[in-house]
Amino acid sequence: MTGTAALVRLALRRDRLLLPAWAVVIAGLIAASASAIAELYPQAAQRIALGVTIGSAPALQALTGPVYDPASVGGLTAWRVTTMASVLAVLMSILVVTRHTRAEEETGRAELVGACPVGRHALPASGVLVAAGANLLIGVLITLGLAAQGLPVSGALAFGGAVSGTGWTFTGVAVLAGQLTAHARTANAIAIATLGAAFLLRALGDAARIEPLSWLSPLGWAQRVRAFAGERWWVLALFAATGLTLLAAAALLARRRDLGAGLLPPRSGPRDAAASLRGPVALAWRLQRGVLLSWTVAFTTVGALFGALAHSVGDIVRDNPQLAGLLSRVGGGAGLLTDTFLAAELGVLGLIAGGYAIQATLRLQGEESAIRAEPVLATAVPRWRWTAGHLGVALAGSVAILAAGGLAAGVTHGIRIGEPGQQVPRLLGAALVQVPATWTLAGIAMLLFGLAPRLTALAWAALLAFALLAQLGELLQLDDRIRSLSPFAHVPQALPGPVDLKPLLGLCAVTMLLVLAGVLAFQRRDLRGD
Repeated sequence: MTGTAALVRLALRRDRLLLPAWAVVIAGLIAASASAIAELYPQAAQRIALGVTIGSAPALQALTGPVYDPASVGGLTAWRVTTMASVLAVLMSILVVTRHTRAEEETGRAELVGACPVGRHALPASGVLVAAGANLLIGVLITLGLAAQGLPVSGALAFGGAVSGTGWTFTGVAVLAGQLTAHARTANAIAIATLGAAFLLRALGDAARIEPLSWLSPLGWAQRVRAFAGERWWVLALFAATGLTLLAAAALLARRRDLGAGLLPPRSGPRDAAASLRGPVALAWRLQRGVLLSWTVAFTTVGALFGALAHSVGDIVRDNPQLAGLLSRVGGGAGLLTDTFLAAELGVLGLIAGGYAIQATLRLQGEESAIRAEPVLATAVPRWRWTAGHLGVALAGSVAILAAGGLAAGVTHGIRIGEPGQQVPRLLGAALVQVPATWTLAGIAMLLFGLAPRLTALAWAALLAFALLAQLGELLQLDDRIRSLSPFAHVPQALPGPVDLKPLLGLCAVTMLLVLAGVLAFQRRDLRGD
């Protein structure tokens, strides 16, 4: 462990902007939601009526979990944002741990650090400590933010502990994933796939009221802390014990591998490249096809879940004006409740697809940082062609994963109501209208890569900001000028239709300008430099 303190200071120096931003956004999301719920439902009778309806709606419980105390503002806040805030804390933990552990080995910086008097476990320990400290800060800010609004301190503390505890558990998952593979991108994929499985387990368990299934997921534990509803403090021990167990397992596995290698051996490729790999587009496709397949499978699964649950929303809450108003505020629609629900959830898929667009575009930076771009660009391949290959995969891949989600939702919803021939094209179109907004994030990532590659993390910050504006902008009654900063605010309502193409064409034009500016900037700068 020698040198851990110095590596922690280095990691904090590198993440001095990102970590506080994550903490403030997550805590601010919860505080703002509590304030909005208190304003929208000031009377206990209103909150109880809403809670009774939520309790009989499997679709809503699948998305946000059960509500344990609908009579209180804190209880409704815990129902509304525990899962969302926990997922954000998990994503932060995964990215932080991988950035300061596996990515350091992949780029060779860990070997340079290891040449100094630094212990074998100092590097992973520093990543764990930074992630743990960030989760602790999130928990403290959540507690202070909710207590400042007059909510019970015990409930606020339990809420903060649930969110930070979930992040701590997945800190262990990320460290363990980093021992299995030699690539940071694959380690992130393994950890995020684990998060997806945890979400599905919780969603299925809550929707079907199968408690043992929900208890298999750390996201289910966060709900079952029961903040503001008779807190179960012992559940927090599950987070602590699971995280420590995963870290211990990662430490044991680390002794069985070489620095820079993973326990899973890389697959040996053929001696001679196929004829299909003779161009930069084919190379980009070969590098990114595995990630695209994973995203496609995930979107198909989630889309099918949304489609299967949609019909129950209309059946259960059609006569409840309070819940109808809630769904309209979240989904931004004024049509049938089922269509509003589907439009809202396909909008969520659009936001998530923005993450894929950023990840695929920033593969350019990964190739450049790993010095794999230089051998390619040393040939007759111009920079713009190399860039176009990865951008093409990012843009086309965004279309593919959204189409997969829309098709899956259309098939399951259509079968449920006996109209598959009508619902498949409707929901496919509702998913594809999200594409131009998703492309805008790829354009932002490209612009940052071309102008200032050291600031490409701002693309992820932009996605987070757009997600908050899209999901909570109307609920918090933000000014239209602020909400319009998000490209997703300009996506027209596709259900029930028709679709206004003008804003979509405008978003495509913005994306084109961002991409051209990024490509031109990349043409003018040195490799691995600003």
